[in-house]
Amino acid sequence: MTYTCCFSFLLFYYYAPLPPHPPLSFCLYRYRVGDILKVTGFYNKAPQFRFVERRNVVLSIDTDKTSEEDLLNAVTQAKLNHLQQPSSLLLTEYTSYADTSSIPGHYVLFWELKPRYNNDPPKLDDKTMEKCCSEVEDRLDYVYRRCRNKDKSIGPLEIRVVSLGTFDLLMDFCVSQGSSVNQYKTPRCVKSGGALEILDSRVIGRFFSQRVPQWEPLGLDS
Repeated sequence: MTYTCCFSFLLFYYYAPLPPHPPLSFCLYRYRVGDILKVTGFYNKAPQFRFVERRNVVLSIDTDKTSEEDLLNAVTQAKLNHLQQPSSLLLTEYTSYADTSSIPGHYVLFWELKPRYNNDPPKLDDKTMEKCCSEVEDRLDYVYRRCRNKDKSIGPLEIRVVSLGTFDLLMDFCVSQGSSVNQYKTPRCVKSGGALEILDSRVIGRFFSQRVPQWEPLGLDS
């Protein structure tokens, strides 16, 4: 059977792969349904893609909706501003989940950290890690900060540091549940009880934000 397909891609537009189909499987085999891709350029006439985020993966406690990209930007700023100096720690992997087991619920981030120059267990400084928690909150969007600052409907963000190798175990678990090894990406938000059990069993430190993030009312909020 011969397939004939014609696709038009526009530069800087976002696309989501379709379900597997013979004409598409050869060109988008690295991506899954639900991945959001951005066209960054063309090589000859072939589009070049950059992975942006997994669609519909968000953290949410109240009216807040935190996307994977929002979380990445916030974590990156915290890492750059507080881990490099004076702690010299590397953030090797992270994931998150919305903990609603208590009221108010709160965001939990699982971070795997290692010293920059060796593989010893990381030395965790309370103040540094608390600053990381606050920095992440400061970088999240207006609605999240309103829920934390004004509404008090979200509790302080928590970072749980896990021991080295934890995310290897998480990958093994996801693969055992049917994920493809070739397509595996660390989930940036976990909801599986089995995955949470693995992460929680490897926690070596827990830290909370010690202040509410800055928030100024706009429009109807004023």
